[in-house]
Amino acid sequence: MEKNRTSKSEEWRRLAEQALWIAHSLFDRGKTSGTTANLSFRYGDLIYITCSGSCFGTLQEDQLTAVTPDGVPVNPDGPKPSKEFTLHQILYQSSDKIRAVIHTHSPATVLWSCLPHENPRDVMPHITPYLDMKLGKVAEVPYAAPGSEELFQAMRDSIGPERGYLLKNHGGIVGGTSLMNAFEGIEELEQTAWLAKELIHCSRG
Repeated sequence: MEKNRTSKSEEWRRLAEQALWIAHSLFDRGKTSGTTANLSFRYGDLIYITCSGSCFGTLQEDQLTAVTPDGVPVNPDGPKPSKEFTLHQILYQSSDKIRAVIHTHSPATVLWSCLPHENPRDVMPHITPYLDMKLGKVAEVPYAAPGSEELFQAMRDSIGPERGYLLKNHGGIVGGTSLMNAFEGIEELEQTAWLAKELIHCSRG
């Protein structure tokens, strides 16, 4: 039976609770701050994304805004979806396996995004086996202003088989087969960036 576009089933509430837990966990551990992060997940024929101006630290269920895959809000009078919805949309369109997307400005990831990288399709050092296990290769997206059409076009031009992307001078975005899979990927991206930063610091004595 096709899922009703407006009703909130037990499955939806489970996904919403998971999304809130992820958001609060990332915020409470300093992996994001202010209103810079956003996440989304598929449910039925809709995508639910954090609303514009929402903070991961205080995110509530009613701040998860339903939109169609084309980006049209189901409730035009409700909270507006994140201005970076198109970044999520591009990842969803890249593979039917993508069921959730998380975008953060985690400190070490942002620092790593400011550095030059030789291979734009593999910008993260493979320091431990866990990056490959949890996420795989991470590709780079050239810089453009957050929320701009230029950034969205850069993302379209950069999309490939990877699930993780490093937005130049901006942050990271990861698609996953589930919310927890995307969470594990964004966590591993930040951990790898932090380890790389520390190794550079140690090597310079």
